[in-house]
Amino acid sequence: MWAVATAEIDGKAVPCLQVEGRLYPFPSLDMGLPSATIDLFVDWAGANARLEDLAAKIANGAGPAPLPAGSKLLAPLLYPGKILCAGANYYDHMAEMGFPGVKKETQRLFFFMKPPRNAVVGPGATVVKPRGTQKYDWEIELAAVIGKTARYVTPEQALEHVAGYTIAIDMSARDFNMAPDQFYKLDWVAGKATDTGCPMGPCIVPASAFADVQNIPLKLSVNGVVKQDSTTAQMIFSVAEQIARASEIMTLDPGDVILTGTPAGVGVPKGTFLNVGDRIDAEIAGIGTLSVSIAREA
Repeated sequence: MWAVATAEIDGKAVPCLQVEGRLYPFPSLDMGLPSATIDLFVDWAGANARLEDLAAKIANGAGPAPLPAGSKLLAPLLYPGKILCAGANYYDHMAEMGFPGVKKETQRLFFFMKPPRNAVVGPGATVVKPRGTQKYDWEIELAAVIGKTARYVTPEQALEHVAGYTIAIDMSARDFNMAPDQFYKLDWVAGKATDTGCPMGPCIVPASAFADVQNIPLKLSVNGVVKQDSTTAQMIFSVAEQIARASEIMTLDPGDVILTGTPAGVGVPKGTFLNVGDRIDAEIAGIGTLSVSIAREA
């Protein structure tokens, strides 16, 4: 298995090919590879074939020396064109939020957005708790990276437009989100669009590595205690349906990212929230583990 990651080398973000857990910087592999990860998705079909060939050669012992173990990882995609996030898209999450027995035909898929340049961070002590929030929450999400322009695609066509998948954590300031005295009731920007509020990583695994994207285990722990433990089978609207619907609203460009919803186990139903120093480990089978901690308060 291979993946795409981004490492910090001499203070710069350098795309890397990850093979068997080791990182190989693009410049050491092929000077024709792009210097920014997002440029891979302009011609993902060509890039995918080239990276797969390079990964095979490395696996067979023909390749440069990898980076030293423990090299600093950044978010694998700096930065997406746009980040769309599906809201309330898991049956078990809807149940824990007070809506058991939800039927798909009664639901309407909706999205909110996060600012790609300010929200995206990678592994480590990278998350800054927004100033003033008392209810900072976690949500593990499978994130789909678009590798081919999509506009008015059908669900049957949609997955052909996905380059790969990574892990994202939708950090949520629940108290900023609520506006009970206003006619709009929920303020999605205030609650969801905060700086450092979209950790991503540790790598992007090509879509071809997943036989069934609707049967992938997800697990999130806070300070070693498991909070979320579910599978993508709990999605109300599939990844394909989400991409199709999003492409009806707007053009999805190569390098865009869609966060596909979160399962049960978030903090708000139990009134349990994050504090400075807390560590989050978000794991998705076939991708790995994204570990971040709350570094400080803004």
